[in-house]
Amino acid sequence: MFEFEPDRPKWQQVADIIRQRIQSGTYPPKYLVSELSLVQEFGIARDTARKAVRALREEGLLYTIPHMGSFVSPPSDTEPAHS
Repeated sequence: MFEFEPDRPKWQQVADIIRQRIQSGTYPPKYLVSELSLVQEFGIARDTARKAVRALREEGLLYTIPHMGSFVSPPSDTEPAHS
């Protein structure tokens, strides 16, 4: 079972982990981020998983296709170049 920090909402912590996985390439573009898999991996409620996915969708890191799921967005052309 995942150990959550007691002073932060679980959905924020899950969103942070998914964000890190996207940024590191662990979750490549078009990778399916399933709410059910998040529920199982982190031992969280489905609503908590939805909040994490929603936050990342609002950031543009994920996109959702109805009845299919949420996927990692391709890199944006507007992202700053790394020097």
